[in-house]
Amino acid sequence: MNTDHYPSRLLEAATSEFAGLPGIGRKTALRLVLHLLKQDMADVEKFSSSILRLKKDIRHCSSCHNISDTEICNICSDTKRDHSIICVVENIKDVMSIENTNQYTGIYHVLGGIISPMDGTGPGDLNIASLEEKVAGGKVQEIVLALSTTMEGDTTNFYIYRKLQKYSVTITTIARGVSVGDELEYADEVTLGRSITNRTLFEASFNNGKAY
Repeated sequence: MNTDHYPSRLLEAATSEFAGLPGIGRKTALRLVLHLLKQDMADVEKFSSSILRLKKDIRHCSSCHNISDTEICNICSDTKRDHSIICVVENIKDVMSIENTNQYTGIYHVLGGIISPMDGTGPGDLNIASLEEKVAGGKVQEIVLALSTTMEGDTTNFYIYRKLQKYSVTITTIARGVSVGDELEYADEVTLGRSITNRTLFEASFNNGKAY
């Protein structure tokens, strides 16, 4: 329950909106609002306009489900990328993390989450069917499973492996340079880059008795 005393209802309302953002407490929210109050009207309008445009105009690539400004994202439309290799990731932040390594030249497929029964997320809630359609087309040579090294990530990896193993496609996983329990966005670029470069066959990992 909020016990702070605000001199303005408008100030309190704006602070409450900022405090609703992940990782933003009320003290930080108030500091941000007071900062905005000090800015010129043109700067505040530019700030608010960028947020509105983000919500209204942002799209998802119809091919890989990555966030994009156009129907097909810049990565999928890049003819210099290797379209025979698809890296499967959980979300846009993972795409950004892998791109920052400059070690991967294929394309991506964003699942939009991972299988998590505790959170009510099942395979049908993810972009798995469209991934299988791509593989069934016969032009994909390798699927790189690059999900977080958590129980939920491993469960999702295994589910995808079982769905795709009937096709003539190599299924690999990133090397375990990323510590177990870690999410890709928190791995440093060198470690993540090596994990991508030194990826291994998923089936070999499974047969070696790792946690899948």
